[in-house]
Amino acid sequence: MKYMWEGRFEKGVEEKIIEFTSSLDVDKNLALYDIKGSIAHAKTLAKSGILNKKEEKKIVGTLKKIGEEIKEGKFKFCSTDEDIHTAIERRLTEIAGKVAEKLHTARSRNDQIVLDEKLYLKDEIKKITHLIRKLQKAFLKKAEEYFPYVMSAYTHLQQSQPVLISHYFLSYIEMLERDRKRFEDAYRRIDVLPSGSGACCGTSIPYDAEYMANLLGFTKISRNSMDAVSDRDFILEVASISTICMLHLSRFSEDVILWNTQEFNYIILPDRFCTGSSIMPHKKNPDVFELIRGKSAISIGLMSGLFNLMKSLPLSYNRDLQEDKKSLFEILYILLSSLSILLLVVPEIKFNLEEINKKISDFTLSTDIAEYLVKKGVPFREAHKICGGIVKYCLKNNKTIKELDFEELKKFSDKFSKDVINLLNIEKSVNLKNSKGGTSSYQVKNEIKRWKRILK
Repeated sequence: MKYMWEGRFEKGVEEKIIEFTSSLDVDKNLALYDIKGSIAHAKTLAKSGILNKKEEKKIVGTLKKIGEEIKEGKFKFCSTDEDIHTAIERRLTEIAGKVAEKLHTARSRNDQIVLDEKLYLKDEIKKITHLIRKLQKAFLKKAEEYFPYVMSAYTHLQQSQPVLISHYFLSYIEMLERDRKRFEDAYRRIDVLPSGSGACCGTSIPYDAEYMANLLGFTKISRNSMDAVSDRDFILEVASISTICMLHLSRFSEDVILWNTQEFNYIILPDRFCTGSSIMPHKKNPDVFELIRGKSAISIGLMSGLFNLMKSLPLSYNRDLQEDKKSLFEILYILLSSLSILLLVVPEIKFNLEEINKKISDFTLSTDIAEYLVKKGVPFREAHKICGGIVKYCLKNNKTIKELDFEELKKFSDKFSKDVINLLNIEKSVNLKNSKGGTSSYQVKNEIKRWKRILK
């Protein structure tokens, strides 16, 4: 037979149908995981008495040989291979003979593909969390390198208050830590063996799922066969977490893009990480960061597609689920490649400290003045109004706040004392923010120490 299921059909299936329903081009990326799962399945069948020792040895040995063919690029696919499962089983039959026909006992492609996907994702999550850790370390080195230099923080893309550059980098370490923990949480839900579920209702064949789980490193076994074969929550979850992580990388990229402009001129990127223009000789473009920003949009679209794929499927397995892998593979490729490229670039980013210092507006001190008045007993809303009046006065008279003398400030409130003049200092403003999680040198230094312990 050309196809493992054609015994029920009186006439052959149209080749166009076979071509349309094939998933081989996508799921062949799971080939080695299919081999790994099949080897464990053969051993489980042998333990259950379905295969004798000789048959087990022949099947396992042949599967290992096929695995080597795949690794070395020598495996040849055929037009009748519908998917990676049938391709491997076809090759197994070519080499091992009729005994290969026993391998599919007590399993369906429905639970087989879920197993392959879970084995694949367990490995991919390990790669991702490793790269996240490395990027966190790269950000931490930047936090140490630029401690205790100050820049302006931004809200609404307007200068807000002075902040330590180190505090900025620590914020991205926090974001990445949430991403890393989400992946670890997802791993625990992936770590459920679906084998033994068959097409959707289990199997009458004696099957030691605990033994199979132990062989493959799963800590839990599915408790419902219908759910096991139709569940793609684990894929939706990984796609969602990956996309959230890409959003974080995109936001960082947006900062770099803005700060790299001549208008900001806050950072300097090495030439080897930029590209030029085909028509404008003076251009030096931060294309890496623009592409990360763009690829995050692709990830969002693919994630949305996966959710739409699942939203109306009746239980249990439906062929629609064949379409889950292409989007998943692309999302993970986007994330892994983006993390890898940032690991090259982030260590080389340099801050133009002189330009940053020159551009910090004295108006970023206005909140400190308002809080000064609060400490003198003025209600915050009144203090806010007073400081708004001071800013308006400065703008009208072409002055900065630091250029105001005590007599001028006294006109706005009798609560001002001469000590307010000492407050008009960018570095002092930073160190006043000593609340937990604030940007004071004390708080930031402690956070750097804490992250060094965590990331060592």
